Amino acid sequence: MILLFTDYGWQGAYAGQLKAAIYNNSKSAWVIDLQHDAPMFNPRASAYLLASLIEFLPPEALVLAIVDPGVGDVARRPLVMKADGRYYVGPDNGLLNVIAKQAACAEFWCIDWQPPGLTKTFHGRDLFAPVAAMLDRGDSPELTPLSAEEIGFKNWPLELAEVIYVDNFGNVITGLKGASVSTDMRIHLGEREVGFAETFSKVAEGEGLWHINANGLVEIAVNQGTAALAYNLKIGDPVYMYQP
Repeated sequence: MILLFTDYGWQGAYAGQLKAAIYNNSKSAWVIDLQHDAPMFNPRASAYLLASLIEFLPPEALVLAIVDPGVGDVARRPLVMKADGRYYVGPDNGLLNVIAKQAACAEFWCIDWQPPGLTKTFHGRDLFAPVAAMLDRGDSPELTPLSAEEIGFKNWPLELAEVIYVDNFGNVITGLKGASVSTDMRIHLGEREVGFAETFSKVAEGEGLWHINANGLVEIAVNQGTAALAYNLKIGDPVYMYQP
């Protein structure tokens, strides 16, 4: 099973070409679209979002993760990571760092294999997808081991007090883990603030709240409304939680 996590968007040909490239290299691959609207050009925010999804994935799944604004830059290495038994393929730009940080065991390799006719700007299709397919079918591409120090994930925090994603409902997801905050805390939003509620229906229609979402992250919402618009929030905005 190969799960796709990208910022390609659901429109256009990019996600389809990615899947076609996998099929060209592994006819038996089972491909699932996990997410194609990861924070665009933002591997840092995407790293925290992706890490929140891992617990709910099949343990045997391989994750092909591509948020790659530095595509084609020789300073950005193509990476294979094995963390707690699961393989990940993607750019070495921080996208996999949070998963590496929270893993009990992580190994890393630079991808040396290159296909003929590698394009400068679509490594997702031309490089990462074939490598994912090779691993899926049990083959090993040309790889060079990398140390944890070369990856540099150890100085990354496990949580991020920022907005990392705004979903289709306008709910605002942060990089804070619900397990590390108290439900009597409040979130300061400029001249306004919201308190905790377990579910949307615990507050009146149009009223704001924060809750612990289904992936374990602190999320700001408005019951039957749009929190991003109500509180003028976007990806990268800081989130201030305080104890009254």
